[in-house]
Amino acid sequence: MPALNNVRVLELAGLAPGPFTGLLLADNGASVLRVDRVQPPNIPSPDVLARNKSSITLDLKSEEGKSFLLQLIPRVDILIDPFRPGVLEKLGLSPHDVLLKLNPRLIVARLTGFRRDGKYAHMAGHDINYLAVSGVLSMLGSAAKVPPLNHPLPPSPPGNILADFAGGGLMCFAGILLALVARSQTGAGQIVETNMVDGVSYLAMAPRKFTKIPGQWDQPRGNNLVDGGCPYYAVYECQDDGKYMSVAALEPQFFEALCQGLGVCEKDWGGKRDDRTLWPAMKRVFETKFRSKTRAEWETVFNGTDACCLPVLTHSEMEANGYEHRPAVTLSETPSIPETANGWSIDILERGGGGEKLLSDWLGWKEGREYVVDSSGYRSNNVAKL
Repeated sequence: MPALNNVRVLELAGLAPGPFTGLLLADNGASVLRVDRVQPPNIPSPDVLARNKSSITLDLKSEEGKSFLLQLIPRVDILIDPFRPGVLEKLGLSPHDVLLKLNPRLIVARLTGFRRDGKYAHMAGHDINYLAVSGVLSMLGSAAKVPPLNHPLPPSPPGNILADFAGGGLMCFAGILLALVARSQTGAGQIVETNMVDGVSYLAMAPRKFTKIPGQWDQPRGNNLVDGGCPYYAVYECQDDGKYMSVAALEPQFFEALCQGLGVCEKDWGGKRDDRTLWPAMKRVFETKFRSKTRAEWETVFNGTDACCLPVLTHSEMEANGYEHRPAVTLSETPSIPETANGWSIDILERGGGGEKLLSDWLGWKEGREYVVDSSGYRSNNVAKL
């Protein structure tokens, strides 16, 4: 039985981090009901994080839609709020004044991009913006200089992985789990506040502290030990264009294994590896060596060694090779729900999909009896019965 079996979640529909939080809960056994808008918003991409979820449509700006949600609140454990500060309050759904009074055991997980009390609190933003004001984006990217100004390339965003999913959705999930543990001891719910700026700043705690330590991360972006500046912690192109090998031979014994596989030694760059003035020369040696063989050939050279030299795989290659997706954490007694047989498939949940069954499973409600569904979404058929 999964760890979160019998936990009921209302996920107010939003973009990536909110759905990811709901997915993490669903994958660990929680019953997740996504609350979609009657009229779908203009969003840049579909919600593909819908595995093991169901959906209903509500117009929370209408009294009927809001009333329907409020009748669910006493019957659920968690509400995921992905909106900007003040939205729930404006709808008359204040966590403090309304929701927790209806259900003192409720955990309200509020996930925003910026801090609720900061200068950007009421501004729109996306992953790259949260990375930017957290200080983390300034640490990412190449130091390569480009003409005509001979300035380094701008910082490079790592997709929307760090802020949206790691600093946002995953941190919110962790906060919910902490609140569930606290509730098991006190019997009371609470409000969990997460924002992506603080979340990603927390993730970058060690690199931030390393900027104070000589030789760690104290140089400009792209010139440090683990940000691409060090030649034995970098990515190199192979003979076949667009194919790369990753190198992370930080420890002396791993570096020795790397040099053995490459067929190089100190005399090729003129001195000890820790002499940073020699790093440019060492990098040129490594670049030339890696370009002398195909990636497949280098895989053969380094397979089974401790050189910390592995291929940079694409998702399409992994899929073609039958890579099996597994839960991020393995629990011996309360395992997560595994992905579908094909972990590469896209799970799209239509608005309203599965909602009727879930309401029946949760509460025994039936369409036409306790509620009706029409163009304005779900609404109560007879409030007295509910």
